Amino acid sequence: MEHILFLTGRLAEKALHRVLQSIEPPLFTWQVREIGVQVAALMTAELIRRRLPPPLQVDRVIVPGRCRGDLQSLSGQFGIPFERGPEDLKDLPQFFNRKAKPVDLSAFDIDIFAEIVDAPRLTVDEICARAREFRDEGADVIDLGGLPETPFAHLEEAVGALQAEGFRVSVDSMDSEELLRGGRAGADFLLSLNLDTLWIADEVGSTPVLVSREPGDDTSLFEAIDRLERAGRRYLADPILDPLPFGLLASLCRYQRLRERYPAAPILVGIGNLTELTEADTSGINALLLGICAELHASAILTTQVSNHARRAIREADVARRLMFAAREQRTLPKGFTDQLMTVHARQPYSDTPEEIAEIAAQIRDPNFRVQVASDGIHVYNRDGHHVESGAFALWPRLQLEQDGSHAFYMGVELAHAESAFRLGKRYVQDQDLDWGCAVPRGAAEDLESWCAPGTTMKRPSDPQP
Repeated sequence: MEHILFLTGRLAEKALHRVLQSIEPPLFTWQVREIGVQVAALMTAELIRRRLPPPLQVDRVIVPGRCRGDLQSLSGQFGIPFERGPEDLKDLPQFFNRKAKPVDLSAFDIDIFAEIVDAPRLTVDEICARAREFRDEGADVIDLGGLPETPFAHLEEAVGALQAEGFRVSVDSMDSEELLRGGRAGADFLLSLNLDTLWIADEVGSTPVLVSREPGDDTSLFEAIDRLERAGRRYLADPILDPLPFGLLASLCRYQRLRERYPAAPILVGIGNLTELTEADTSGINALLLGICAELHASAILTTQVSNHARRAIREADVARRLMFAAREQRTLPKGFTDQLMTVHARQPYSDTPEEIAEIAAQIRDPNFRVQVASDGIHVYNRDGHHVESGAFALWPRLQLEQDGSHAFYMGVELAHAESAFRLGKRYVQDQDLDWGCAVPRGAAEDLESWCAPGTTMKRPSDPQP
């Protein structure tokens, strides 16, 4: 069994012992060494180099997650791996569980069609700029949405410009002539054709998205599918997802009937009717809908980012499709893979109990304020006292801050973060922004690569196949 050395500071030493003793089943043997700093976060690679005498009879050294400096040089000097652990020592059990079972969220099998709903009103340059934003969020196909009684004179130019930048393009319109123009311009997909407009598919090479003549008319949709399958043509089938409370359940049953009748049919699910038309946080809605799509083995979804509350819908759908694919393929619940969809609450918001914080606070001998959040409120403490309240305004007069504008500003920001974390049930770490998951914009490459297991590369899907 691997033998690991954990480095820590004086204040965290007892807590570290407790956490390591709690890991079941034992994954390794261990020893803890406090190297002469009060706060573990103040540890640096240079300090470790000075205070850790070789040789080390261990297989690996874990240092606090906020330790600064070059750990690779320490590994070279001591001849064993040095590695940063989690920023909060209470996350060590999860840290080692994930090391034992690397989480790979690089794979997915659902394309995201992202609709530019007002494309006729935008210039070609504006359309391309919007498409790049959508691609950065995770979109695979850019859908050019037509508008009733609004000419789209530059449709062909827009299709060509997008494809020149490597985009796959769909044209979405209720106007048959507009669909025909889009197909002749080389659009990859046409949304949507029914039995009455299926002739357009004979005129162009675009992959059609098939819908019924009338809402809920399975018969006409099935007939359109049969015609294209007999012709050996690619297609996507969409029974149309209805909004709440206007037939969502019935429309889900239509999708299930379609899957039962055509086990291998490629299906598109338009989820915007739920995310846009329900005033609720879209991260949870997307998680549920993409879970249904994973069970359905859908090939694609169509989504939008129009309403302000749905402005991260593409990013959320991207996270959700990876999460649900991994859960389905591993035949496990969608838990423990990623917390990116938990934008408002945290699975484990409080890393320390009130009693543990009080134990640490009693050891403090300097004037610097520490801020922590526990189940009973916001804790602020230094050598002069330990205060607990549920809100920043209640704490402020008890801190007796000196007339230092920068310090007051710093404490105001930290208390505001702490109060938000306490009221919502989020994880709070002093000097760090609150983690809002995929609800806030981040670097796409940074996020996606962090989801891959070591040694894997990002996988992008091919076109949906019939």
